[in-house]
Amino acid sequence: MKACVLASGSKGNSTYIETGRLKFLVDVGPSCAYIERSLRSIGIDPKDIMIVFLTHTHVDHVAGLRVFLKKYKPVVYLTPKMHSELNFNLANYVYLSSETDIEDLNVVPIKTSHDVAESYGFIFTSNDKSIVHITDTGYINVRNFEKLKGKNLYIFESNHDVRMLKEGKYPYHLQQRILSDKGHLSNEQSSKYLSEFVSNNTKKIVLIHLSEENNTPEAAEEALISTLKSKKKEVPKIIIAKQKESTELIEV
Repeated sequence: MKACVLASGSKGNSTYIETGRLKFLVDVGPSCAYIERSLRSIGIDPKDIMIVFLTHTHVDHVAGLRVFLKKYKPVVYLTPKMHSELNFNLANYVYLSSETDIEDLNVVPIKTSHDVAESYGFIFTSNDKSIVHITDTGYINVRNFEKLKGKNLYIFESNHDVRMLKEGKYPYHLQQRILSDKGHLSNEQSSKYLSEFVSNNTKKIVLIHLSEENNTPEAAEEALISTLKSKKKEVPKIIIAKQKESTELIEV
């Protein structure tokens, strides 16, 4: 399996993943033109994208979807509640709410908690390699912990530093939304979850959806390294995803 975070942040989110037989995206938040450029920069023809998985329907995750679907016609995997929140019709879609196999890909949806009708993260597995993709959630239910343990790559939200958020310019009601169980994971929360999940199988972590106002790459990385160290764990490589720049193409 290979993965590349094409864009990550409040202005647009999208991740590219491939197996031996499938090439797909998780969310299409940036413009179609940006997605096209980003895919081509890693040697992928946009017309080869067969599937789009949606985590939820906030604009920073679906803004480019309509145009991308019109041009390339991939199958959209989403839930009925997500479908009802989209402001356009889908021609080719599949409802996804439980574990399923698609070609050489096994998909386990993980219910997340965000201020939308419904939101999900995913565990993608192919040929004994595994990728977790979790974003836009206020917490992770303990009932999913065992499923999330011991994967090869974690693409995982680390949205904000709590002190920066509370001392920043966001109004109180927005701070409370972000801090709530239907908001976003802080650096501290993200680090604690990851320290529970990673194992010797874990080769890389990509921290995603960092706030440009209430976080820094240094703060997110420091929190993670410190927490992993406290649990006597170590991950060979930590990558911080950016808003307007793709990560490297990661192989697991």
